[in-house]
Amino acid sequence: MQLGIRLHDIEKAPLEKRLQIAKAQGFRCGHLALSKVISEYSVADGALTPGFACYLKNLFAASGIDIAVLGCYLNLANPNEESLRKNQARYLSHIRFASLLGAGVVGTETGAVNEAYQYEERNHSEEALQIFINNLRPVIAYAEKMGVIFAIEPVFKHIVCNPQRARRVLDEIASPNLQIIFDPVNLLDISNYQNREEIIKEAIAVLGDEIAVVHIKDFVAEDGKLVSVAAGTGEMDYGDIIRFVKEKKPYIHVTLENTNPQNAEAARAHIQRLWDEC
Repeated sequence: MQLGIRLHDIEKAPLEKRLQIAKAQGFRCGHLALSKVISEYSVADGALTPGFACYLKNLFAASGIDIAVLGCYLNLANPNEESLRKNQARYLSHIRFASLLGAGVVGTETGAVNEAYQYEERNHSEEALQIFINNLRPVIAYAEKMGVIFAIEPVFKHIVCNPQRARRVLDEIASPNLQIIFDPVNLLDISNYQNREEIIKEAIAVLGDEIAVVHIKDFVAEDGKLVSVAAGTGEMDYGDIIRFVKEKKPYIHVTLENTNPQNAEAARAHIQRLWDEC
């Protein structure tokens, strides 16, 4: 595997400095969310030019760090038509940019049926799933034209909340350019986390072939909810995940989440040690 980090979890600094830190900490790839790591200049749709892409591509290459995920986490089920069209246009600009950057995937979560992008029961309805699929179709059609992989990340509180719903999206869209970001903790909630081993096994069985990136974090149960924390500081057992990656996904990008500048290196070392022992 190629272990990486969300670049916005590194100490606040220009992107060039963040990449230096990531390299020094032993990371091989990064999750790049443009608006979260670049504040010195515009990252609006019109700013994502070929020249900007080439600059970033060369910058990452010089650091020896892949762009595992170009993040664009916007709501594709927004009921406000104007906001939805803006979100779709933002996805298209990221897909075009990714084709020049050489990014592994353009990544996203799967939205909510309200403008606030919050959990409500209707997110888990059949109606919500069809809204998401219909709004995803033109995005995937553009990804196909540009030769880019677009990857969705199932999250319990969002529309694609479990492996079976993710499988339905894959089957209904039926495109090789649509794949999965597998974040095991995001499939968990206070209502189901005790069954996490079964949920993880199901996700691997149902989605394994289409998993393009793995996200690694941990969790603790506090005050009736799950709180995400850095790998190795919570309740997760990564055995099944690491065995799956080791057996089925050579050199896959595996990015850490919910680290901070003080624990990122320890989290990387923890996962690397589990890999070495597996």
